[in-house]
Amino acid sequence: MTTTTPSAALMPAAPVFSNTERLALAGFLAGYSGLTREAYGLDLRQFASWCHQHHLRLFSVRRSDIEYFARDLEARGRARATVTRRLCTVAGFYRYAVEEELLDHSPAVHVRRPRLDYESHATGLDRNEVGALLVAAGLGPAGEHALISLLAINGLRVSEAVGADIEALGVERGNRTMVITRKGGKVVTIPLAPRTARAMDLAIGERCEGPVFLTADGRRLDRHGAGRIVRRVARRAAISKPIGPHTLRHAFITAAQMSRVASDASFPGKREDGAARDSGPCLPTAACSA
Repeated sequence: MTTTTPSAALMPAAPVFSNTERLALAGFLAGYSGLTREAYGLDLRQFASWCHQHHLRLFSVRRSDIEYFARDLEARGRARATVTRRLCTVAGFYRYAVEEELLDHSPAVHVRRPRLDYESHATGLDRNEVGALLVAAGLGPAGEHALISLLAINGLRVSEAVGADIEALGVERGNRTMVITRKGGKVVTIPLAPRTARAMDLAIGERCEGPVFLTADGRRLDRHGAGRIVRRVARRAAISKPIGPHTLRHAFITAAQMSRVASDASFPGKREDGAARDSGPCLPTAACSA
């Protein structure tokens, strides 16, 4: 019996870093945590792989190399916002290396970045579509109903929803509450809409601890799994728009802002901030109270 050794040409080569480069990468990423660190790590891995493919060391690239990296991303169809974020990460990495005296000069200081269109192109849902989504979720598994309710009725970010634990649920002044970790690590207590609280009770069942949302094999649901749930429920609701978890938060914030405008018009001088963050537990739709 003979064994076949795979050709080296077919094996993806991992970038090789010097000790100084490795120290700079580790130190830069150590300054961040959570999803921010994951995003920056992905950006740097892609940039390092690109440098390796073009036979460049991280600390020997020039400004023209980084701009060529950006043009390569554009040629592969990456959005301008994605290209800009990657370049910002690369620039931040080299700035850190200079500050720590690991590099004399940053090659990314004067790199041109794509102009961004700040007009929102996010997919929007109207009240009827949000209501149809909630109805479709309510006819499905309890976990899906609870997730959709947290995103659409309470306006949570997907990371806040999937990171929720059973131990974080409570009652405050007669209202059901949940402690969540906001973007940036801030811990806050939010009120739960009655519909959301009922859906979460059904999703948790007899469990007393652990994550609120679990996968079929008992692990904590991640944001990718949450995205699949949202798309699956949208198909059941006959919504053909390409939506994701953030679409539901976008719908919540839009409804909260419209409600605030109406309130300001009816009661001049009265202003209640924070609806998009912590308050405003229910969308103005009949489906919320169902």
